[in-house]
Amino acid sequence: MAARAPAQTGRLLLGFRKWYYNLCGFNKLGLMYEDTIYENSDVKEALKRIPENVYNDRIFRIKRALDLSMKHQILPKDQWTKYEEDYAYLKPYVDEVIRERKEREEWMKK
Repeated sequence: MAARAPAQTGRLLLGFRKWYYNLCGFNKLGLMYEDTIYENSDVKEALKRIPENVYNDRIFRIKRALDLSMKHQILPKDQWTKYEEDYAYLKPYVDEVIRERKEREEWMKK
């Protein structure tokens, strides 16, 4: 029975993540998680580096969400962003920008 405990814990944790994802509400507007992050200078630079089609998709989702929010509406349930469909499209670029900034700061110290 002890061998099953980690798998059960993993399923429980995944269930909690899905529950929390739906509780946040941004998916009901068609947004993905990374559409909602705060745009500091690192994120702004990363947004300049993502492919144009990914950037256009992001802008479309944000504009649609703003329109829905202004109208006090949400998307039909079949159009909500699902936990399984949400992926980190921006994280690799943000990590690269942060790594470059830290490298530049180290270089300026010398």
